[in-house]
Amino acid sequence: MPQPPHRPRRPAPLPAARARSGRRGHRPRWGLRLAGALSVAVLGSGAIGHAVMTGLDTGIERVDPFKDMKNRPQAGHGMNVLLVGTDGREKISRDERQEYRLGGAPCHCTDTIMLVHISADRERASVVSLPRDSYAEVPAHRDLVTGKAHKAHPVKLNAAYAEGGPQLTVRTVENMTRVKIDHYLEVDFTSFMKTVDAMGGVDICTAKTMRDPNTGLDLPPGTHRLSGGQALQYVRSRHVDGASDLGRMQRQQRFVAALIKQATSGGMLLNPVKFKQVSSTLLGSVRADRGFGSQQMLALGQAMRDFTPSSSEFASVPVGNPSYKVKGIGSTVKWDESKAAKLFQALRDDRPLAPARPGGDRGRRPAAVPVDVAPQQVRVQVENGTRIDGLGGRVDQALRATGFDTTRAPGNAASRDVKRTVVAYDPRWDRSARSLAAALPGCELRAVRGQGRTLLVTAGSDYRKVVPVRAEDPYQGAFGVVTGDQVVCGD
Repeated sequence: MPQPPHRPRRPAPLPAARARSGRRGHRPRWGLRLAGALSVAVLGSGAIGHAVMTGLDTGIERVDPFKDMKNRPQAGHGMNVLLVGTDGREKISRDERQEYRLGGAPCHCTDTIMLVHISADRERASVVSLPRDSYAEVPAHRDLVTGKAHKAHPVKLNAAYAEGGPQLTVRTVENMTRVKIDHYLEVDFTSFMKTVDAMGGVDICTAKTMRDPNTGLDLPPGTHRLSGGQALQYVRSRHVDGASDLGRMQRQQRFVAALIKQATSGGMLLNPVKFKQVSSTLLGSVRADRGFGSQQMLALGQAMRDFTPSSSEFASVPVGNPSYKVKGIGSTVKWDESKAAKLFQALRDDRPLAPARPGGDRGRRPAAVPVDVAPQQVRVQVENGTRIDGLGGRVDQALRATGFDTTRAPGNAASRDVKRTVVAYDPRWDRSARSLAAALPGCELRAVRGQGRTLLVTAGSDYRKVVPVRAEDPYQGAFGVVTGDQVVCGD
């Protein structure tokens, strides 16, 4: 099937990651949303230039999470960033704590732990949420507060930070995943709220009322532009439904995707003043390893200047037992060791986590072709590009029968001599376009920037039938993966 023309990219150098591996190319809780966007949305653009970045390094508080670390995992391909969200409510004003229901003492632990993998070709970001209550075994270490030496022992994953700070957190995650961490970034409530506000807010879509009296979240169905404080409520809420932490991780993934979309489609990366404002706001309150600075941010931004929500994928570690009891600790989240091993092997191998594309050498095609995006999520307008009476109506009906969200108002195309059926789509909805193309064998995919969410099918004289398609079960061999364009608001 023909694909849209590929625009060559010029890879940007990524000095820190390349120096460490020798082979490298280069939105858990509230912190998750900032994590994916930190390395994609606000950290550089070729159009801005090095001058804009001057002085930003001075605002970053530095930590050394890799000090004296031994027996680390072997480096793979791409770049791995451990993004940690800490409580930090003591830095927020009394009025803000009251407004956003941030009572109580901070836990001095990680409220969010995420592993972000940037592919070696800089065309994909895989964001994996590590539940904070995951059963973990911290290696032998010296207590951060008391200085007391501890032998290896079981904990909830978020307790590693309380006992040994960033270094013990990195050591524990590497031991659990066997993925080598290249960079460490730590964000707190304050930096999150200020950064969202500096971006002008972020759009979130809700299908039903979302209300949580514990955080103050109260959103009716629809699209909402959330301020920093409202965004904090959205990503922290755990009593919106019965899914608790697992439901919260899904909302955080939606927020990361929305944040990426806001940054990449709103012109912020091309506006030097806005870019520096957002970057300064964020970098003024994060902690990072010494190898991650403005030069790495700029290089990453240059490499990913065409990044879109569809380029990102989000997953959570497969869970075997969500209520694994441990003496002295309580209920923990036990990973499914076999499935988790496959997920982290995919990161080490720099492979996509999302389901494989339909097609390939698979023998006889099944009755329904598996696709990435469910047809119910794909909006379609059909036009008749031939002089065959009623063809547009038949195509609209056939697509609707296999699940596509058609407009039910087919029209006539400007040209009535179209020989080959065309699917025109906005590049931001490229995965949706591929799902639609799977239902129209032999069609031409044509990228049209700015077209928006609705895909346009121009039926040609070659049209024969619509092939049934179905969405892959995301929990069968795909680790519960969703892509950014599946979870952000449409235009």
